[in-house]
Amino acid sequence: MSKKVVQHNTALKRAAVLAHYEEVAGKLGLNPQPLLRKVGLTSQMLSVPTNMIPMDSTVALLDLTSQASGCDTVGLMMAEARTLADFGPISLLLVQQPSMRAALYTVSQYRHILNESLGLYVEDAGKTTLIHEEIVTDYPGNSCQSSDMAVGVLMVLFRAMLGSQWRPQSVHFTHEAPQDLQIHKRLFKCPLQFESDFNGMVCLSADLDKPNLQADAAMAQYAQSFMDALPKPGRSSVVQDVRRSVYLLLPMGRASIDQVASGLGVNARTLQRRLDEAGVSFKSILNDVRCELAQRYIDNTSYSMSRVAELLGYSNLSSFTRWFTARFHRAPSRMRS
Repeated sequence: MSKKVVQHNTALKRAAVLAHYEEVAGKLGLNPQPLLRKVGLTSQMLSVPTNMIPMDSTVALLDLTSQASGCDTVGLMMAEARTLADFGPISLLLVQQPSMRAALYTVSQYRHILNESLGLYVEDAGKTTLIHEEIVTDYPGNSCQSSDMAVGVLMVLFRAMLGSQWRPQSVHFTHEAPQDLQIHKRLFKCPLQFESDFNGMVCLSADLDKPNLQADAAMAQYAQSFMDALPKPGRSSVVQDVRRSVYLLLPMGRASIDQVASGLGVNARTLQRRLDEAGVSFKSILNDVRCELAQRYIDNTSYSMSRVAELLGYSNLSSFTRWFTARFHRAPSRMRS
């Protein structure tokens, strides 16, 4: 395994993101208190929606809850219980955005007060748009439940903006299909793609750009001023920002320093200088993410080795095999077997 890049293990999220956790745990027949204690959280911490809690603790809590209950849809149960109000003050700003595309931009803009570990990338592809999501943390266990919750919460936002009958073209998950798809079908009501290249959804581009007839520019300006006046937690480091971007762009073959810098609104030279100041290199972050994604893709036997190489940014299988063997001290085929 590669050495972890420093400065990316302090990501926080608002306690509001765990709204309804104790309710969901109760439905699963669990006492939530021991699970909360195990990850360093308490009911009191969750009772104040604006409290900031460690993202790693949140991911671990959902994973442990899934293990303890034997339920592999805990993340979607959490998402299904959410309402737009659970987003906190930013909900006032979201509902006044002129379109869903603008609302997604707003989520990305205020990610530092919602969830620093959320990676969000919108990719237009003709008449459709792909929305990629990644939850990027240091938690060494299974983060599927947190990823599922993020996709489900995105669905809650879309329906709040576009109406309860709105449906995406398809919803995608990188993990294999769970045994029970009841909640998936109830929440998404569209084709589901498991063992996909990305977590997120595909929708019509026209839906993203459909005017929000309820939007009020004056109210939006007021809500913007209110948001900007809120106390700001420490913003994520440049290492966190780059790591999130690489997670999203690498499977698309776009994880170059130029592409990452462009997505962060700076030029490559400026980004390199900031990484130098943080004591890390772009290459080290890229290799770190490659190692983590390699294990995800190797475990997915529906991917051929050539496809795994492609998803990790290698144009040919031999180059990928050399890199993988050097990093893991065994060939990828041996690791899979």
